[in-house]
Amino acid sequence: MLAELTRFDLTNTTFGIAALAVFVVTYVLVILEERLHLRKSKPVVVATGIVWILVALACAAHPDAHSLPENHLEQRILHHTGEFGGLFLFLLVAMTYISAIAAHNVFLKLNAWLVSSGFGLRAVFWTTGALAFVISPVCDNLTTALLMGTVVTAVGRGNIPFVAAACTNVVVAANAGGAFSPFGDITTLMVWADGKVQTAEFSKLLIPSLVNWLVPATLMHFTIPKGKPEPLQKTVELRPGWFTVIVLFILTILTAVLFHVVLHLPPFLGMTTGLGYFMFYGWRRTTLHRKHGRGDSVNVFHNIADVEWDTLLFFFGVILCVGGLQELMYLHKASEWLFDPVHGVGATTANIAIGVLSALIDNVPVMFAVLGMDPSMDSAHPGVLHTPAGTYQWLLITLTAGVGGSLLSVGSAAGVALMGTAHGMYTFGRHLKYLPAIALGYAASILVHWLMNAPT
Repeated sequence: MLAELTRFDLTNTTFGIAALAVFVVTYVLVILEERLHLRKSKPVVVATGIVWILVALACAAHPDAHSLPENHLEQRILHHTGEFGGLFLFLLVAMTYISAIAAHNVFLKLNAWLVSSGFGLRAVFWTTGALAFVISPVCDNLTTALLMGTVVTAVGRGNIPFVAAACTNVVVAANAGGAFSPFGDITTLMVWADGKVQTAEFSKLLIPSLVNWLVPATLMHFTIPKGKPEPLQKTVELRPGWFTVIVLFILTILTAVLFHVVLHLPPFLGMTTGLGYFMFYGWRRTTLHRKHGRGDSVNVFHNIADVEWDTLLFFFGVILCVGGLQELMYLHKASEWLFDPVHGVGATTANIAIGVLSALIDNVPVMFAVLGMDPSMDSAHPGVLHTPAGTYQWLLITLTAGVGGSLLSVGSAAGVALMGTAHGMYTFGRHLKYLPAIALGYAASILVHWLMNAPT
């Protein structure tokens, strides 16, 4: 059986250290994506092959290598690829629906309404933040941040202090909104799909996530000028069928929840079933258009082609690279140092520190590494998954990994994307100006989570 396969401690070997170095260098290239104009998937996909070559060489050089089955590493790679496969199919369907909703001009319509509304700068600041918080639990925080960032830059029209503050607010709000929903962020999706936190339990993070956004937003409010720019006249027509696509997306999410919670089947299977809803709808629309000239034709595969493949390939590379480090026993060593109740720093301190770390390293590899460690979050009942203390700690790391990326502009996909959208106005340094306020919100959200959800 896969669970019975042996792992050697290869952390101090030449090949093991080289694999870790390759991963570190690769991630530096990912962080410098905007400066190097190098898409983040490219170095990671190459690093995946190099890391596993080094894993194979390290295993072969071990004195006890003869005790391993011949296909040992093949089974391990297939195991890690299977973990990515479920995440890939889930994200592919979600991104396809987001692409279809965008193609029906829903996001453009919302954008046009906001820039034509005549709101004051402070009203735009709060409206874009609130919408980012509300939309990101369903859409991913990257799409949400890009949408709201477009509004901010259009309304700000070169007002750098306003654009910088409002974009920072959007990043914090989008990350906070994604933290209390299984579908709001890749990290919450992974925790949910892995069964660490049940669907209904995510609601316990709603108030802490809201506090995480409201505290820095309230402090930043006083830096926003009271001016009221002239509204831009912008009209956008929704394409026929826009409401149906949104309904099908909601039904797809509900199907995934049903598969996971009621039938105990992988949630990606519910998502792919939901993609079938959209495919039949597209077939029906196209048939009516060809026969009667009614409505527009819908090509689902065009929407699939428009998904963010760079992001999906990046996740593939990250998950396989971290899987390679897991085979070398680096994650086991890290788990002992962080979560061991006797020799480690303890679950609470570790989970808070991991949230801060996610501001420097994307939260996806951080969370995947934690899931690979599979630490016991309840020192009193090791090995028992759903205890009050264990659930509290898994909720804590879900919160901190989700919102910790807001501390720096490079800490989340939302921040990196907005630095490109509002180039020269929203920058690393201007985001850093609001670090004390964001850090206060980070601490306040952890405190509220402890007050509301800590086991008695």
